[in-house]
Amino acid sequence: MINETYKAMLGGKSVIRTLSEYATARGKEIGYENVFDYSLGNPSVPCPPSFTKTVIDMYETAEPVVLHGYSPSLGLPGVRKVIADSLDRRFGMDYTLDHIFPTTGAAGALAHALRAVTEPGDEVITFAPYFPEYQPYVSGTGARLTVVPADTENFQINFDAFEQALNPGVTAVLINTPNNPSGAVYSAATLERLAGLLRDKQTEYGHDIFLISDEPYREIVFDGAEQPYPAKFYDNTLTCYSWSKSLSLPGERIGYVAVNPKATDAGLIVPMMGQISRGTGHNCPSSTMQLAVAKVIDETSDLSVYETNMNLLYDALTSIGFDVVRPGGTFYIFPRALEADANAFCMKAKDYDLILVPSDSFGVPGHFRMAYCVDTEKVKRSIPVLERFAHEVYGL
Repeated sequence: MINETYKAMLGGKSVIRTLSEYATARGKEIGYENVFDYSLGNPSVPCPPSFTKTVIDMYETAEPVVLHGYSPSLGLPGVRKVIADSLDRRFGMDYTLDHIFPTTGAAGALAHALRAVTEPGDEVITFAPYFPEYQPYVSGTGARLTVVPADTENFQINFDAFEQALNPGVTAVLINTPNNPSGAVYSAATLERLAGLLRDKQTEYGHDIFLISDEPYREIVFDGAEQPYPAKFYDNTLTCYSWSKSLSLPGERIGYVAVNPKATDAGLIVPMMGQISRGTGHNCPSSTMQLAVAKVIDETSDLSVYETNMNLLYDALTSIGFDVVRPGGTFYIFPRALEADANAFCMKAKDYDLILVPSDSFGVPGHFRMAYCVDTEKVKRSIPVLERFAHEVYGL
């Protein structure tokens, strides 16, 4: 008999993927250049030439048996040290290689982090709007996810609702900053307040509460700002990272978990993740990718196009009459829809070949997400279409 749980999941296909597939099919009919596809968060800038050169050099000069051999179960020690040194240099931390666990992207990092600090039946809290895949990530561990309603004024944490949700069954809190889908960047004040509250509740409940910080958009921050590093604020933090966005390598599936050295049992967590891998079949990311990202550890792609696109869309949307919080980072913007039913709004937009993602799956009603990781020229061409849609359908 096949597994009924996964069979049931077939009926819950990702709205984002469904819309992306529609956009591709529509593009075959009218030319993809005429479809304004804001559905999928797939980086639109190339990886740095230095990364490509590094991979080519390795393939041409390294001993093939060594290069393509099995990596140790905890990842390549030299790579882990390079990652630790970079984080220490950038954020004033004191990681060593013993606190770094390479993974298959941020999803693999979250899978290991969640299993390391929860037991079946535990409760994990996250904050709307949130990445929809958090639901299967958490439920797959046997824990359950509680979603705190959004503060739609600025998409920082809704602390009143968070305090009401906290209870002794909570063993982990999952944050995503810069945030998909809102583009919000949690401020130092937000992180200070969050850390203080978690420390108080750890004392009150008599057990650890781990902060799992999902940070694949860390380097995409606007207006010359930086994302404050959450692990600096709270000792029991597991940082989950991916080079999918910073180096434009989503298909290479390479990331890591960094365990705050001040966390409870910090010296045990990475070895535990090695054991988690045995049970999940993870068994390390590609050796080539581990070595390659280590060679370009502090580089990024040219990410400036995302800020350019954000400013174009933010200015256009506000001029048209949309209510929208200006993103502080990522390549997403999250306006309020022009009617309460976001799904109906996005279906009407499809008639104009505008592919927008309704907000329900992100845990916030009445909004829509635009992933503006597209060519700037296409963003500019989409603006008159947005204006026409809003005018003809909603009278703006």
